[in-house]
Amino acid sequence: MTKFRPCIDLHEGKVKQIVGGTLSDHGPGPRENFVSPDGAGDFAGRFRADRLTGGHIIKLGPGNDEAAKDALAAWPGGMQLGGGIHAGNAAQWLAAGASHIIITSSLFDSFYHFSDSNLASIVAAAGSDRIVIDLSCRRTADGWTVAMNRWQTLTDLHITPAVLDRLAPHCAEFLIHAADVEGLCRGIDGDLVKVLGDWGGCPITYAGGAASMADVEKVQELSGGKVDVTVGSALDLFGGSGIPYDTLVAWNRR
Repeated sequence: MTKFRPCIDLHEGKVKQIVGGTLSDHGPGPRENFVSPDGAGDFAGRFRADRLTGGHIIKLGPGNDEAAKDALAAWPGGMQLGGGIHAGNAAQWLAAGASHIIITSSLFDSFYHFSDSNLASIVAAAGSDRIVIDLSCRRTADGWTVAMNRWQTLTDLHITPAVLDRLAPHCAEFLIHAADVEGLCRGIDGDLVKVLGDWGGCPITYAGGAASMADVEKVQELSGGKVDVTVGSALDLFGGSGIPYDTLVAWNRR
């Protein structure tokens, strides 16, 4: 059964909802759909009160460590943490209260090639049962290509059943943002959701584009209930008008 998984996206120390394709190290700042006056700990506390498990906190760039620590302190062991995680700091963030660490860019070398040795180092530092592999991606001629560095840089890794089979023994879950539709509230990438559901070898959370409860229901339908879903910019909790937060809380309690 598809479940709603909450999220806290952090940018410059604030809880925000950002259009995924607009994050860049150069040029103008990203397009922001929402900037909260409340702290990350306030959101984590609410998710804890509503018993929403398996959510994630993503640090989008520098300046987010204190906000992330506040959220983890508000719900120790209740949320996953990603953004700048590598073998050298994974244990630190687990000790700070993360249920799992989420890894993407640290899986690749300086040429953006997937590195088995990098993955082995992180597994040694954190344990495969505490790792979520983030395969956030963009559509390319090869299907869906994993993107790193806040979705700016394409790698040599493509989302296929064979790749999922290869990586699954080294993690507890996959997290997959469809970066091309992230934050646009124009609907999910249904083709990607179906690929993930057809594979279904371990827990997967999909994020990107959900605009209404019809999209949440579509994730369940296309994946056969094997893929969970995150809702961001459409959620009234984040200033959206498409999906009431309380409706998703009730959805999880069915």
